[in-house]
Amino acid sequence: MTEFRALQIDHVEVLVPDRHAAADWYERTLGLCVIQEYEHWATDPNGPLMISSDGGNTKIALFEGQPQAGQSVAGWQTVAFRTDSDGFMEFIERLTDLQLTDRVGRSVTFDLVKDHQQSYSVYFCDPYGNELEVTTYEYDSTRQRLDEPRT
Repeated sequence: MTEFRALQIDHVEVLVPDRHAAADWYERTLGLCVIQEYEHWATDPNGPLMISSDGGNTKIALFEGQPQAGQSVAGWQTVAFRTDSDGFMEFIERLTDLQLTDRVGRSVTFDLVKDHQQSYSVYFCDPYGNELEVTTYEYDSTRQRLDEPRT
């Protein structure tokens, strides 16, 4: 069995009052552009507008709206680490041993894996309450493996 290792930081979630105004500012200021491939996620009022300066290798996910309990109106929310399908499956298979909890104090289990239709993610907190995410964009192979019976 190999040891799980995140490949890179995938994205940082930022809560802003207006996603499109924030994207314009990030483009003017830092050259970050909206990633067309994921722009449809922002059609959902709760979805992110993804921006990047490197074609989507590392992204900022702009979310707007009201903060959740314990969050401010603007600021960093979640740091996401990207992995491949093998790494993602290895990580979720270790959830019981890791004894992770999410933002609302639930134990993080296989049932909390989130299907984003182009990626899969699992969300959890570090010991200090900071939210982290492990995500993979190897959607089809991960979906196939997630659909396999659990033993």
